[in-house]
Amino acid sequence: MLTLLAIALLGSAFAPSFGQEPDKQSEKARENLKEAQEEVVEAKQELKEAKRDSIAEFKEFKKESELKIKENDKSIADLKTKISKMNAKDKAENQKKISALEEKNTKLKYRLNNYKIEEKGKWTSFKSEFNHDMSELGNALKDFGTDNKK
Repeated sequence: MLTLLAIALLGSAFAPSFGQEPDKQSEKARENLKEAQEEVVEAKQELKEAKRDSIAEFKEFKKESELKIKENDKSIADLKTKISKMNAKDKAENQKKISALEEKNTKLKYRLNNYKIEEKGKWTSFKSEFNHDMSELGNALKDFGTDNKK
């Protein structure tokens, strides 16, 4: 009997310590969960801010690009006027060239108006390619204009 009583006393002495350990673990797990939830909220906020920044950047880029496209339209119209005063042979040849440049300008306008804002990497790639194409067209219009002045 004494042995059983001693075992019961020892068991009751250790039982509270066994019960506390899981409570500490569950408290720590709750803290970790709370921290993770806060990090998710912060990440979502940062994503929203990044999207807003991308949208604002795209709107500014689009506005600037539309101005360049309008300038190209004006240059093309000026070149068409100059071409109309040329002899028949030069006129036909230059009209083909100016039509190709006009088509490139129209395609740029289409690409700009139909672009959907996506992830940052794709936006950067689109912007780089678009600026390159816009620059090439601008240079071709300048070169075309100088060739016709000779």
